[in-house]
Amino acid sequence: MDREYTSNRPGGAGRCPGMHEPSQSGRARVARLRAEVPQEHAGMRLDQSLAALFPDFSRSRLQQWIKAGQVRVDGACWRTRDKVAGGEQVALEAVFDAQVACMPEAIPLDIVYRDASLLVIDKPAGLVVHPAAGHPAGTLQNALLHLDPKAAELPRAGIVHRLDKETSGLMVVARTQAAHRSLVAQIQARTVKREYLAVATGVMTAGGCVDAPVGRHPVSRKRMAVVPNGKPAVTHYRVLERYRGHTLLRVRLETGRTHQIRVHMAHLRYPLAGDPVYGGRLRLPAGASPALVESLRGFKRQALHAAALALTHPQSGEDMAWSVPPPADLTALIDALREDAGV
Repeated sequence: MDREYTSNRPGGAGRCPGMHEPSQSGRARVARLRAEVPQEHAGMRLDQSLAALFPDFSRSRLQQWIKAGQVRVDGACWRTRDKVAGGEQVALEAVFDAQVACMPEAIPLDIVYRDASLLVIDKPAGLVVHPAAGHPAGTLQNALLHLDPKAAELPRAGIVHRLDKETSGLMVVARTQAAHRSLVAQIQARTVKREYLAVATGVMTAGGCVDAPVGRHPVSRKRMAVVPNGKPAVTHYRVLERYRGHTLLRVRLETGRTHQIRVHMAHLRYPLAGDPVYGGRLRLPAGASPALVESLRGFKRQALHAAALALTHPQSGEDMAWSVPPPADLTALIDALREDAGV
């Protein structure tokens, strides 16, 4: 509901957006917190000050709550960029919206690394990352809740980034609130390094960089596309091997938009082999051997594997890196392409 508040800031009264009304079903979790802005914060933006006052929450989440009217400063709504002077009384109503019910499930996971702060997992193709419409169970999130019940205290059981269902490879998962904040901040700062192996359809002459915004397709809302009003997206790619009708690439993400590599490669007219959404019709090299034809026809997912991951450990500050080979189906496809090309 909307309320009027009197502001002691220049300009007098300000009208706040509606406060989030907690769910009467009890499914939404609400935390009501108060704090006084210390004098040493004088001159800081409101969102910066709140990030220091409430370190359990990410700055992006605090910004969302400020914009939603869930933060009061001396009884008034401020903007994220307003400067504090010190001494203000802050009231925060942190409302965590109810999410799709997610129950623990005993799903095997290939854990590459584990400690008290994080997990690094080699996700198989076919495993959905978290529940959503059409996938209420059998996801990585269900598996994480079974592996460690304390994961229920974290957003999406500690998942900080995603891979598409049919993309295989490395993912990092936070195990504590502090690790979650650190990993989210690293991803936002673009310091987490993620490299992929990909098989593109067509023979590419050289590597390069795609700097093109990605957003929802203007007609097909389940697809993404390069669109003028999309979010900034940057993909670097390097040629590893060339075959008669395909190219093996090493791809590095600078940003992490939904379907980014798949969309950018299709935008270049070199879609990923097997991609059911962006790949178009199957293209076979002239005179392809029966073995290669069988491999290409039988590969029903995008030929994409998250092969390497590097980040700064949230607790120790140590630079850490991991790599995993592609799974058997992608290895078999690459072997067939190599044999056909005589590589």
